[in-house]
Amino acid sequence: MPMTDQTLDEIMNLAAAHFKVPRENLSPDEDFFKALGIDSLQTLDLLTRLEHHFRVELPDYELQGVSDFRTLAAKIQARL
Repeated sequence: MPMTDQTLDEIMNLAAAHFKVPRENLSPDEDFFKALGIDSLQTLDLLTRLEHHFRVELPDYELQGVSDFRTLAAKIQARL
């Protein structure tokens, strides 16, 4: 499994567990705000958890306009 796929999988598993959404309901290219039914505050909470999980720091400017799991995984992967 390529690293980005593994990162993507971990992100989706964490998001599903955190927001109590069935993992199989999530798709890599889906808008995670809609998929998870979350607002911007909850998204910040998720990003903080992901930063701790992957031990990376994600600057706000890098995340502007990011709304799908695949792009988020690529941003995290670039910092690993």
